[in-house]
Amino acid sequence: MNVMSATRATKTRVPREESEAEARTRERTSAIFPAAGPPPSATEGESPPGGRFTGPRTWLLLRCGLELRTVAALAVVLLAATGLAVRHYVTGRPHTVRVPAALPPPTPASGPSPARPALTVDIAGKVTNPGLRHLPPGSRVADALTAAGGPLPGTDTTSLNLARPLTDGEQLVVGQPPPPSSPPQPGTPATPLSLNSATAPQLDALPGVGPVLAQHILDYRTQHGPFTTLQQLRQVPGIGARKFTTLQPLVHP
Repeated sequence: MNVMSATRATKTRVPREESEAEARTRERTSAIFPAAGPPPSATEGESPPGGRFTGPRTWLLLRCGLELRTVAALAVVLLAATGLAVRHYVTGRPHTVRVPAALPPPTPASGPSPARPALTVDIAGKVTNPGLRHLPPGSRVADALTAAGGPLPGTDTTSLNLARPLTDGEQLVVGQPPPPSSPPQPGTPATPLSLNSATAPQLDALPGVGPVLAQHILDYRTQHGPFTTLQQLRQVPGIGARKFTTLQPLVHP
């Protein structure tokens, strides 16, 4: 009797415990889904197999406390972070860079050379048409004679160098002796005078040099030694730039 009573009590207690577990589950579900009713069951009074909810949304809420859209958002963020990491890895890898070929140096533009001015030559003497002639650059004496109509018959042109290039402003005399050079001025020496060996009378005979300036030149030579350059004359008292220009072709150290 005692055994049978215990067995009946056990059978009575098991359904009571299952009812209490279902009640707790309903309370938890109502707390999570306040607006929703209890989960439907296959038959009234029957609970899901094993007493558990098998839907993914319910499982996430019960186990992880997350909703399905939250999990989806986290998955999108994870995929985006993975894509950025892959892109950073690919772009950060070293790449082979091709060096461009060296360009040839620019060649200067070849433009027309500036025109050289024409030559103006005065042709005088025994020619057919004497006077001024405008000749192209690089012309020679033979070209000038041709431009003047050529020399007169019987004119001797052996003193002319027909191959000589002409210069602008030149006078070409044909068949006549050159004009005599101007005679030297009185008191001008035929050859330059040496400043280191000239006497006072020789220096006094130079143009623009009197006895006083001649003595200054001798005093400078005595004090400073022999002249080595003509520029030292500028240091002699009484010799300025104009007088130095006059004496420069007439003396030498």
